[in-house]
Amino acid sequence: MNPLYALLLGVFILLILFFLFMPERGLVSRLMKMKKDRSRELIEDALKHLYDCEYKGVDCSLNSISGSLFISGERSVHIISMLQAMNLISSVENKITLTPEGRSYALRVIRVHRLLEKYLAEKTSVNETDWHIIAEEKEHEISNEEANKLAAQLGNPLLDPHGDPIPSESGEIPTRKGLTLNNLESGTFATIIHIEDEPKEVYAQLSALKLYPGMQIYLLENSKERISFEADGEECVLAPILASNVTVYPIAEKENVKESFETLSLLNQDEEAIVIGISKAMRGQQRRRLLDFGIVPGTVVRAQLKSLSGDPTGYEIRGATIALRKNQSDLIYVKRIDRKLVA
Repeated sequence: MNPLYALLLGVFILLILFFLFMPERGLVSRLMKMKKDRSRELIEDALKHLYDCEYKGVDCSLNSISGSLFISGERSVHIISMLQAMNLISSVENKITLTPEGRSYALRVIRVHRLLEKYLAEKTSVNETDWHIIAEEKEHEISNEEANKLAAQLGNPLLDPHGDPIPSESGEIPTRKGLTLNNLESGTFATIIHIEDEPKEVYAQLSALKLYPGMQIYLLENSKERISFEADGEECVLAPILASNVTVYPIAEKENVKESFETLSLLNQDEEAIVIGISKAMRGQQRRRLLDFGIVPGTVVRAQLKSLSGDPTGYEIRGATIALRKNQSDLIYVKRIDRKLVA
């Protein structure tokens, strides 16, 4: 072999080995780190699942962990073994429970997740169906110190956007209350206190109805076929399986469900109305944008012109024309002005 060729080949092999095994930045090191990070994610996700089962009062099993984490039974056995070795769980007669250390760890992860959802809801324009997914991805990257700073920035909130309680820094969390909507009796007033955000497909259907924690409802019908209720002056109908993802707290009739008003989207061209309020379903930057436009209680709004498709519509607000999409004007409550009475 040509000596020069042999030298170049040797240098080439050394370079390959260097890039493969160099500390921290080598390919092997990065692959090992990715594998380690993935193991941490699975451990934390398993702890969250175990805590969720405990909070809801249901038993957790190997199969439920596999289903929740979308991993094989063999991988679940490995994760369970790791959790036991770390003294985070105990397993007796196939019943898996959290140890005090495991419960504390789970609550730290849950706290970060719910703070992230609150941040996405209040500080960004991210679509609400994506809050949970983004929080799931980012929750493993935030330290306790960063979580405390985020909580302070948000004003140390007690609930996330779906009505789930946010654990305190010390791990305290309120006990579950209320009942699911499908268990509420007909003719009962109630306040929505929680909307389940998993699976995403179910949450998308619930959010499409503009339901939100704090909304007051009146149950019209509860049957095996359908759940019908009045919310913000509109009748909503859900299948019982969907209604089971909404938690409500019964209230006395004397508290009165919020008076219903028309929505801005119902105004015809050249009609005027006074803004009564903005639905709590309008959050974050979108809500602040409306407030910046002057859409506050008492403001007079006139439907000025509609696009050819009918969406968006231009509204005259404080001397300026503002274009709003229907999904925005649906969340603005107004009271029409009868110009005949004014005259």
